[in-house]
Amino acid sequence: MRRPSLTTLRATGALTAALALALTACGGDADPKSGGELAGTTVTVAGVWTGGEQKNFKKVLDAFSAKTGAKTVFVPSGDNVSTFVGSKIEGGNAPEVVLVPQVGVLRQFAEAGWLTPLSEKTATTAAGNLAPVWKEYGTVDGAYYGLYFKAAHKSTVWYAPDALEQAGVAEPKSWAELLASGRTLADSGRPAFAVAGEDGWTLTDWFENVYLSQAGPEKYDLLARHELKWTDPSVVTALTTLAEVFKDERLVAGGASEALRTDFPGSVEKVFGPEPKAALVYEGDFVGGVARDEFGRKPGEDAKFFPFPPVGSGKAPVVSGGDAAVVLKDAKNADAGMRLLEFLATPEAAEVWAGAGGFLSPNKDVKPEAYADDTARATAASLVAAGDTVRFDMSDQAPAAFGGTKGAGEWKLLQDFLRDPSDPKRTAAALEAAAAKAYGN
Repeated sequence: MRRPSLTTLRATGALTAALALALTACGGDADPKSGGELAGTTVTVAGVWTGGEQKNFKKVLDAFSAKTGAKTVFVPSGDNVSTFVGSKIEGGNAPEVVLVPQVGVLRQFAEAGWLTPLSEKTATTAAGNLAPVWKEYGTVDGAYYGLYFKAAHKSTVWYAPDALEQAGVAEPKSWAELLASGRTLADSGRPAFAVAGEDGWTLTDWFENVYLSQAGPEKYDLLARHELKWTDPSVVTALTTLAEVFKDERLVAGGASEALRTDFPGSVEKVFGPEPKAALVYEGDFVGGVARDEFGRKPGEDAKFFPFPPVGSGKAPVVSGGDAAVVLKDAKNADAGMRLLEFLATPEAAEVWAGAGGFLSPNKDVKPEAYADDTARATAASLVAAGDTVRFDMSDQAPAAFGGTKGAGEWKLLQDFLRDPSDPKRTAAALEAAAAKAYGN
């Protein structure tokens, strides 16, 4: 099951879901010019994006159509991309291009023999403007299949400036300062964090940032591959650190019981909605888009962020996620699909969406002025500057049974830990048992 963390608000409510269903029927036809090298060719693209994200990606597809003459159709896949693509291949109606939101799913597609490796032109262009780590995440068994086009910066803590000003609190520069500032905020009348405990994926993101900073990138990689057990002392230490937040009602608005009834959109509303109940909300750069689109806040003014602070003697973490474009080899117009990827590898394609907002590119050649606002420029610059120290969301690298299923695996066990964070060793043991079963080792 795909976590909704890369969208601004994939699961906002029934209206968005209904819109997605309606769009499934009509696709996303672009109106190409009459001429061009791909005139008369249709490129179908499947992806999880709905609402504003889908609308803005269609602008990218329109730019491709204007260059090549190809007709493009966008088809929402729903969050279960694997099931959607499998059914299309089985029915002989495979889309040319799929935007894959999980490393684990990309690996599954490659191992099933569904994918065509990137063309030499695409790979060469990507090598020139993406940090090598992005190629690594798009590669399976030595073959480069996935071009990362859209990224998320998942190491940002968002806040209401008026709350910090009232409490006399500055942006914290360390984990210890974050906890101290949170308690000061609570004493001034507004609890620190709105925690979206109803959505287990947000809790995995909390853990990943703490673990990456505290344990370092090498152990992070080993744990992501389950070459390090979840009972390792480094995991217990990270859970113990995370418990410092989870067990303190001054730091978690309403305590664990309310947090477990709060979904991601609700957590943003608690900070930026009409009746604020918290000062801070941790999640990715997409929080700014929700605060803007749903609650009329202006990122950089009345919705600001600071980097997730370093824990102890560690470095500040940069956890990311991303959507990788792949070409299905069984598609009717696979060659035209690869031409689309050649376009998506260029800064020109990324700058189309950057100007529309709600988008970050890992492409270092995207001009800063292409982004719609200073906040987007700052988060994009931070992501690019991190280079190879960026680490992909760990749960998105895991088998879905462990890292991506509601009510199971890591999602459920971290919800249980939020409810009762008193025994990190017991939680680590439960995580290891679930991981061993899902990874098969």
